[in-house]
Amino acid sequence: MVREDRTFEKLVIGAIALAGMLLAIGWLTREDPAEKPYLRIAGGGFIYNYRVADVFYGFTAYVLKPLPVETRLHARSVKYGIRSPSVRGVKAGRPYRVSIRIVDYTRTQVIWSDERDYVSQIDDMVVPDKPLTVGPGYHPNPDLVDG
Repeated sequence: MVREDRTFEKLVIGAIALAGMLLAIGWLTREDPAEKPYLRIAGGGFIYNYRVADVFYGFTAYVLKPLPVETRLHARSVKYGIRSPSVRGVKAGRPYRVSIRIVDYTRTQVIWSDERDYVSQIDDMVVPDKPLTVGPGYHPNPDLVDG
């Protein structure tokens, strides 16, 4: 009986030691949330919608830690598609610098920023001056003359 008690003690001590080592390894290799950036930008580029005569650029942003911003974000989402207003005059092969900033509530202090270059593979000349379609059903634009 004494022998079984010592075996049990050794098992308990070994389990505690193993748990302590795993905890120490986890603590030493953990990623401090305070050191993470607010966002990770994934992909991005120019989008051409010739049907509605629209050109814009955009990117996908992943939220890595809570953002103290004024714009309401969905609590259950960590991925957001962000797009610019419409642009024109885009030339193929030319880099366009995009500045991304997160500012505080008062819009006086920059909390996080990043800059990226986006390059279009085609000129925006492929996009007509007037939309080819109108309305939610993509009906032909009555302002355009057939032919």
